[in-house]
Amino acid sequence: MPTPNTNASTTVEPRLTHRPLAPATAAPQHGVSGARAVLLPVVIVLAIGSIFVSVFLSAFHAPAPHDLPVAVVGSTAQADRITDGLERGLPGGFEVKHYADEDSARQAVQDRTVYAAYLIGDGTSAELLYAGANGPSVTSTVAGAFSGIAQANGDRLDQHDVTPASAGDTRGMSVFYAGFGIVLAGYLFGMMTYQMAPRLPYRWRMASLAAFSVLGGIAVALITGSLGFAALPGPFLGIAGITALMAAAISSATMVFLRLFGRAGVPLASVVLLIFGNATSGGTLPTAYLPDWLHPLSQILPVGVGVRALQGLSHFVNDGLVMGITVLAAWTLAAAAALYWRDTRAPRAQPAA
Repeated sequence: MPTPNTNASTTVEPRLTHRPLAPATAAPQHGVSGARAVLLPVVIVLAIGSIFVSVFLSAFHAPAPHDLPVAVVGSTAQADRITDGLERGLPGGFEVKHYADEDSARQAVQDRTVYAAYLIGDGTSAELLYAGANGPSVTSTVAGAFSGIAQANGDRLDQHDVTPASAGDTRGMSVFYAGFGIVLAGYLFGMMTYQMAPRLPYRWRMASLAAFSVLGGIAVALITGSLGFAALPGPFLGIAGITALMAAAISSATMVFLRLFGRAGVPLASVVLLIFGNATSGGTLPTAYLPDWLHPLSQILPVGVGVRALQGLSHFVNDGLVMGITVLAAWTLAAAAALYWRDTRAPRAQPAA
C-alpha cells in the first residue's frame, strides 16, 4: 500500500465565505418617547390654537378705528367743530386733516391718504366722499360718524363713492384670501423643501425658491385678475410681482425658522407668519382698526406690507407699493443670507421635520 509522501508540500486553499451585506439602516430618529411623546404634541398644538384664538379675537371681536385719517374741507373753525363732534361720538377714532378744497380732498381719498372726506356745504347740505374699495366696514364707520355730524348741524348729507370696489370683490375680502393663500403656500413650501431634500445644495434650493415664488405670483394674478374672478383689477405684472415677493419672503423666513430652531421652528413660524401675519394684514379691516399692541406688526411682517401694496395697485394709486417692495425684499435677502451661512458655512445638521 503506497505510503503518502510526507515531505511533499501541501497547499491548503482558504475557503471563502460570502456573507450577505447587512441592509443599510436608517439614521436613528431622535424623537421623544414616553409621557413626553403623549403630552408634548397636545401642549404645542393647544398653545398654537390658543394664540390663534386670542390674537384674532383681540383684533376683531369688537373692531373700532384708532386715529383713522379723514379729511374735512371748510374753514379752520368749521374743521375744529367737526373734529370735536367726531371725538365726542367716537373718542380717539379719527385723525382729522384739514384740506383747502374739494379736489385735493378727493385725491386724498383716491390714494388712501385719508379714508373719507367731509365737505361742509352752505348751511343746508354737506357731502361725504368715501372709497367703497376699503370695504363695507369702513364705509359704515365713516358714514355713521359723519351722518351724525350732518344731522347735528341740520344738513342733508350726500354720499359719493369715489373709489368703488371691483365687481368681483363686493365685500373687499379678496385681497385677504389671496394673501392668506400665498402665505400658507409659502409656509408649506419652506417646510417641505427641507423635509423632502435636506441635503439639497444651497444654490439649487434658492433656484427652487425662485421657481415657486414666480409661479405662485403668476397663479394668484391669473386667479384674481380679469382672467379669473376679476377681484383685483390691478396690472397683471404688478399683482404677480408683489405676490411673488410675498411668497419668497414667507418661504425663506420659514426656512430660517426651521434651520435655526429645528423642530421648534415649525410652531414658531406658524405663530409669527400665519397667525400674527394674517391677523395684522389689513385684508379684512384697515390696520387703523387694530389694537395698539398689534398695529406695529402690520408695518414689518411680510403679509401686512404685501396686502397693502396689492390694495394700492388695485384701487389706490399705488399706495404702499414702495414700502411693500422694500420690506419684502429685505425679508427675502436677510433670510437668504442666513440660509447661506447656515447651509454652507456652519456645520450641516439635518433639519428636523
